[in-house]
Amino acid sequence: MIDREHDLPITRQAEALSVSRGSVYYLPRPVPEADLAIMRRLDRLHLEYPFAGARMLKGLLAAEGSKIGRRHVKTLMRRMGIEALYRRPRTTKPEPGHKIYPYLLRAKEITRPNQVWAMDITYIPMARGFVYLAVVLDWASRRVLSWRVSITMEAAFCVETLQDALVKHGKPEIFNTDQGSQFTGAAFTGVLADNGIAISMDGKGAWRDNVFVERLWRSVKYEEVYLRAYDTVGEARTSIGRYLDFYNRRRPHSSLDGTTPDHAYFAPLPIRLAA
Repeated sequence: MIDREHDLPITRQAEALSVSRGSVYYLPRPVPEADLAIMRRLDRLHLEYPFAGARMLKGLLAAEGSKIGRRHVKTLMRRMGIEALYRRPRTTKPEPGHKIYPYLLRAKEITRPNQVWAMDITYIPMARGFVYLAVVLDWASRRVLSWRVSITMEAAFCVETLQDALVKHGKPEIFNTDQGSQFTGAAFTGVLADNGIAISMDGKGAWRDNVFVERLWRSVKYEEVYLRAYDTVGEARTSIGRYLDFYNRRRPHSSLDGTTPDHAYFAPLPIRLAA
């Protein structure tokens, strides 16, 4: 995508492609190789056991021969943006000044495209560092409507991903996210409110509230990310983009009666989603 030998300056190329200049010049974070290896393993374990917290993950790593303390595991989980996903009392205080919205999808039948969209962020390991992937997903069709790769989890790249989906696909009735500060801030919720979109947020740590995005992450990780060792952010962005295009256009889903997300989105039939 970015041609460093082209006459057009890299900053102009980044603007034309709607790519952050920071990600173009990004050098992998100076994270010890031992930590990166553990983070890659934590990523896999988190997909397999989403309910596992730092204590359980420490035990799972110890069983594999890794000597690491619980506090270190907790630090790496925070850096990766993951936490144990299970329902618990809502005792955690939200980001100061950020409103937490109720979950609107419990027992709601979702049968058509653009009825409900969801968004989430996940950690993407690279050969010598890591980045983050954000997607907007249509619940009924499982279609990825927009996506971005970023070197940080700041709200700006989430807002850009949301705005891209709205420009390309109109707007949903309901938009669901977790309670991350990227999604509870006024910059993000303001875009939804200005477009008359009802805002829904998962219960704290309630992974099943956004289960279809969690299933997408499993597909992306096992069918793409874990098979690669991206050297640069550009390489990660290009390769993930190819996979998401395949995911939308060609990958059949059993929950969609064997059709693809593109077919379910653009030529919808009545759909009853499996939990």
